[in-house]
Amino acid sequence: MPRSNNDQVPAAYVATGQWPRAELAPDAPVSAYYGQAFARNLVRAIESAGLGTRTLGEKSGVAHTTISRLMRGKVLCDIGTVARLEIALATDLWPGTAAVDQAPAQRARATTQPAATS
Repeated sequence: MPRSNNDQVPAAYVATGQWPRAELAPDAPVSAYYGQAFARNLVRAIESAGLGTRTLGEKSGVAHTTISRLMRGKVLCDIGTVARLEIALATDLWPGTAAVDQAPAQRARATTQPAATS
């Protein structure tokens, strides 16, 4: 799936620490913060449910390799994948604007960029 604004995959912006708890680089785009928060939520939900990625994959219809890549920050997910995983895990995974609460500069930059037109 193409990434917005030519952003790298979320894990590419790790400055220090280990994904998904790492500190992101100051120039990390908003998508990296969303990917990181989503990965944290996904890992927590999988652990809470006591599932493996293969079992979750079978239950959700999302390939276990995709689930693994999401958890490792190697890919950004699409809305269909988010929906299938949320239903299978019976919990919200998408972080919303809370993903950038720790990075106010990123939030400010995102709100000052012009909206895309279709």
